[in-house]
Amino acid sequence: MARYTGPVCKLCRREGEKLFLKGSRCLSPKCALEKRGYPPGQHGQETAFRRGRASDYANQLREKQKVRRIYGVLERQFRRYYNEARNRPGLTGENLLQILESRLDNVIYRLGFAESRAQARQLVQHGHFVVNGRRTNIPSYTVRPGDRIEVREGSRKRSYFKLLREMAQEITPAQWLSRDLNTLSATVVRMPERSDIEYTINEQLIVEYYSR
Repeated sequence: MARYTGPVCKLCRREGEKLFLKGSRCLSPKCALEKRGYPPGQHGQETAFRRGRASDYANQLREKQKVRRIYGVLERQFRRYYNEARNRPGLTGENLLQILESRLDNVIYRLGFAESRAQARQLVQHGHFVVNGRRTNIPSYTVRPGDRIEVREGSRKRSYFKLLREMAQEITPAQWLSRDLNTLSATVVRMPERSDIEYTINEQLIVEYYSR
């Protein structure tokens, strides 16, 4: 399964804002954006200094790239999500964000069972979670209201999951999810709404980008 394997701190610097791709490190003084708040590359500082007003296309592209990087999705899959969102009733931009939020790896992250979406993706791929009683190792699996997600019985003996209850207590799960730390399980209460998205995203720019 294709995924980005390069340095993720460069992605935050390129977008000029924290995308929280490395979990707690992004909140510490070690964050690359805190140290070098300019685009990566040999001429990053010069570009930041000389940068003028960006074109409409540049703004649309940057917003699309930012959302792709937040959710760890490559271009082909992102375009497929956009086409699916466009064919659904309602606003295309909000439909797109709902589809991205409903990915299993994002749900694991939103529950506080992983520090980042990349870590959540790895945990899912290694088969540590079951959905509705079935072991699921597909990070892009789409959850639906009523789905029950829990840590696989065989994985509970691992040191990471033994400490998970204590770690997850510090994280408030998304409002559309119901979490039970005693059983390391959760239920999808409803589909995510636009107000549930924490990031500053202008989804209309993405719609404009693909509508050119």
